[in-house]
Amino acid sequence: MGTIWFCIVAVMLAAYVVMDGFDLGAGIIYLVVAKTSADRQRIHKAIGPVWDGNEVWLLAAGGTLYFAFPQLYASGFSGFYLPLMIVLWLLMLRAIGLEFRHHIENPVWQGFLDVVFSVSSMLLAIFFGAALGNVIRGVPLNQDGYFFLALWTNFKVSALPGVLDWYTIMAGVVALVTLTVHGALYIAIKTEEELSLRARAVAVVLWPLQFFLTCSSLAATYFIRPQLMNNYENHPIGLLVPLLVFASLGVMIWASPKGKEKLAFVASGTYITAMLVGAVFALYPVVLPSSGDPANSLTIANSLAGEHGLRVGLVWWSLGMVLAVGYFVFLYRMFRGKVRLEEPGY
Repeated sequence: MGTIWFCIVAVMLAAYVVMDGFDLGAGIIYLVVAKTSADRQRIHKAIGPVWDGNEVWLLAAGGTLYFAFPQLYASGFSGFYLPLMIVLWLLMLRAIGLEFRHHIENPVWQGFLDVVFSVSSMLLAIFFGAALGNVIRGVPLNQDGYFFLALWTNFKVSALPGVLDWYTIMAGVVALVTLTVHGALYIAIKTEEELSLRARAVAVVLWPLQFFLTCSSLAATYFIRPQLMNNYENHPIGLLVPLLVFASLGVMIWASPKGKEKLAFVASGTYITAMLVGAVFALYPVVLPSSGDPANSLTIANSLAGEHGLRVGLVWWSLGMVLAVGYFVFLYRMFRGKVRLEEPGY
């Protein structure tokens, strides 16, 4: 049951990053590719029907984490209290920037809300990447399974690090570039003419940087935690994951210049999923490693909820997922195709 719920939480987090990642990316490129008010309205129409639904996956993943791994939830939410509050404010500011723009006709306020929407999207991508970097690097867990992290200390990876150090900042930059490309490809699919071409150009221009950061982050991860390679050595099938990462990058750079945005977008989603799967595979069965004594790490065994509750919860989770997947299939089919300003709707 522990392995099943470990995979469930990982799948839900991956679903959130892939699905909400493209509208975060749309916000990041918003001020760059949208040259006119009409362009900005098109981007709003492209993500408007789906962005808040995509964020449900984050809430669902948090609820599932609380249900299945209560010790991990308690430790993580207490130790990461400050960055979690920052993320919460950024989520609210992003929603305000996106929604309030359509209720205020003043161009000054519209411009201000556009900046709020774009900057908060950018910072969210960075903080989400840094959060994953913290999990991979490890945190200073004590014997009771709790820890405290300052927002930053000396930016070095040590036994007592901060939330932000050189490695977690690198992870944040990887996430920023990855989601920017992901969002640019989505906007290229959903829009037409010059806006679509500008969005596609962003993805093509950033691809070399994405490739370089991918290689650099993998090397840096091995440098700070070489023991993460143990699962790959013991189970060579895991080596298919990095192969999938680089194959996805290859498809992206082949498809994007040719105008095959849908194929490139699918490859981008595959790349994101493979990167997350690679991290999860390397960590298993640890759910939160200790940067000090490895014996203090939180694992599936010492953070899992009761067996009976997990079995009952699996039934209800399955029913909930059937409803959620059905809803999203209906939603995306309803709003498929290119967006046009003359059409009714958001």
